[in-house]
Amino acid sequence: MKQNMVGWFEIPVLDMDRAKTFYDTVFEIGIQVQDFGGTLMGWFPWAEGKTGASGSLILQPDWYTPSKKDGVLVYFSSEDVQTELDRIEAAGGQILKPKTQISPEVGYMALFVDTEGNRIALHSRS
Repeated sequence: MKQNMVGWFEIPVLDMDRAKTFYDTVFEIGIQVQDFGGTLMGWFPWAEGKTGASGSLILQPDWYTPSKKDGVLVYFSSEDVQTELDRIEAAGGQILKPKTQISPEVGYMALFVDTEGNRIALHSRS
């Protein structure tokens, strides 16, 4: 392969403003929202030449439904998952699994539910 397998992801939302506020707060970023003929997409920051995939929040109820249990699980990379975990509940989310070591070689993970009802994961080496 010439690139990593994942090139893009979309996280379903029910309320774009609420979801944008949650992710901006937890990750200390600035999501940009675009309207594509009634489909709202909130773009996560992306930097040319850096590793990892980018994606967006998406509000399109005919095609996307948030889920706490079903479907694909997105892992956001972090320097230390505890940093973002410390912001989850104050931003309106719920921690499902606290910072947990996967193994010394792989690092740590955590699970949370965002304000829209999506199960999301975090991963860090330390």
